[in-house]
Amino acid sequence: MHVDTGSFYRTTTLKLIEAGVAPERGSGLESGLNALKLGTEIHGNQATITINDWLPDDAIRSQIVNDQVSHFAALPELRSYLLDYQRSQADIARENGFNGLVMEGRDIGSVIFPDADLRLFLHADPEKRAERRAKEGIQDSIQKRDKIDSTRKTAPLQCPIGATFLDTSKLDLNEVIDKVSNLVKEALSK
Repeated sequence: MHVDTGSFYRTTTLKLIEAGVAPERGSGLESGLNALKLGTEIHGNQATITINDWLPDDAIRSQIVNDQVSHFAALPELRSYLLDYQRSQADIARENGFNGLVMEGRDIGSVIFPDADLRLFLHADPEKRAERRAKEGIQDSIQKRDKIDSTRKTAPLQCPIGATFLDTSKLDLNEVIDKVSNLVKEALSK
């Protein structure tokens, strides 16, 4: 089962913004989070967060979410709120007959599943990532988000000790898939 935890933060950010919550302390964050009911829907091999039975759409990739998601994600209260939900995805995968779980996110190998069988840290130069996002029609403040995410006190963006670092800056998608597939096969054979 595949899980994109970045979408968890984006979806939660959007719902908090819609509720009038700002990423500053004392802005109603606790009551905003308490009003959210998290769920999971599975389509094919993709697990998607739902909030109050709402399935995320393209709005989670909007400019306002792009501008705010790292500020919300830096809040220890939000990270703590999503921690158990993220870890529950392993049980959901098992309960739905999947023989494994692939999670992507900025703290999966360091905080969520630090003992995972395989922890990969994929990296690409910010310019290359911006170029790739632009091809997808997404304008994003990659360097700004990276700086916020790598300097936050709770679960900073970093390559965890013992994880495999893979620089994808000069690789195309098929080359990345080949390298990752080989690493997965190697891990499964152990």
